[in-house]
Amino acid sequence: MQEDFLHYIWQHQYFDKTDLRTDDGQLITVLRPGHRNPDAGPDFLQARLQLGEVEWSGAVEIHLRASDWHRHQHQIDPKYDQVVLHVVLVADAAVQRTNGSEIPVLVLASRLPAGALYAYEQLRGQPPETLLPCAPLLPQVSELTRTMMLGRTLLERMEQKADRVAELHEQLGQDWEATAWHALAAAFGFQKNSEPLARLAKALPLALLRRYRADARQLAALVFGQAGFLDEEPPDEFSRELQTEFGFLRHKHNLHGTALVAHEWNFLRLRPANFPTVRLAQLLALLHARPTLFDALLTAHDGRALEQFFRVPLPDYWQKHTRPGRPGKVAELGRGSVQLLITNTVVPLRVAYARSIGNPEQVEAALTLLDQLPAERNHLTDAYEAAGFRNTCAADSQALLALQRGYCAPRRCVHCGIGASLLRR
Repeated sequence: MQEDFLHYIWQHQYFDKTDLRTDDGQLITVLRPGHRNPDAGPDFLQARLQLGEVEWSGAVEIHLRASDWHRHQHQIDPKYDQVVLHVVLVADAAVQRTNGSEIPVLVLASRLPAGALYAYEQLRGQPPETLLPCAPLLPQVSELTRTMMLGRTLLERMEQKADRVAELHEQLGQDWEATAWHALAAAFGFQKNSEPLARLAKALPLALLRRYRADARQLAALVFGQAGFLDEEPPDEFSRELQTEFGFLRHKHNLHGTALVAHEWNFLRLRPANFPTVRLAQLLALLHARPTLFDALLTAHDGRALEQFFRVPLPDYWQKHTRPGRPGKVAELGRGSVQLLITNTVVPLRVAYARSIGNPEQVEAALTLLDQLPAERNHLTDAYEAAGFRNTCAADSQALLALQRGYCAPRRCVHCGIGASLLRR
């Protein structure tokens, strides 16, 4: 058993309160269990309890064993002096505040509801490789409960992504256009090259790129030069022209020491269409074709308009080369890649902006875009579909991935609406 189960039991008061007493015999009346503390300190704050004839306001601390109080060094931490009741599964030690006063203890071992304990042990007892620990019990859970939980996990996932966008926005001096550039640049790395592309965006501020946005050759020289792909002997005339141009621009803008080197990019086990050089070509084509990034992404009214935003032709050279001097046929940015960019970058960007201006309607509108994109298919979503979950659009896929990674994989069943429903039953 984990402490989170006892937290759940205490929060919802799912235990036998008949003749409820401390281990030294004081009668307990729970007037208010308190609220969960997300920060350091006692588990529940602002509780109201009557112990015997005296009413107390303070905190409640919960442990599996009373001796955990000493193991966690609470007896020397002033934050725990506000604890008025120590709730435990087993009382194997007396505990004190920093001034030596003893704290009353409530033992729950004999008061736990057998059904909830059995359901909890079933959920926690599944092998680690089990993707969905509650799968055998899902028929007991209503469709409404599942739908509400998936709505919650979708919002949590997009909020987490939006938090990262908001942090980037703050770092960039609250410039939304620069934020869009940095977020898109990292996203064009598609995991394998996300980190070097994020560093390239820092090495090429949007203010600099704007000066050369209208000149495709100078823009390519800046991007490929700063990426480190023009350092070696040029393999063809086009690369030679870019190298010469970059030498001029690097000196003009004092870019020495900020460029990446070619070996920092990942090509291993990637199809040519996913080579970082191809992604860079697609990114600079977007920069060249779109006068603004953020405004266009913010005002696109539906998924089709957003897909059209990313539909820009590659420069002639990059339609026929996968790397400088290496011929190969290259297609434009694929539809699947575009949909990933919308899901993982555009929607969080719009959510972050909507939050910054206090507009919940725009948050909802951003999430609605996910309803217009096809569902993601992988072994995780397949497992949830097999268990009866719906996966018909990107919103469903994102919700299922958030459910798996945020609740099922770490076995946070008591924090999940589906798991809580099973415990209540």
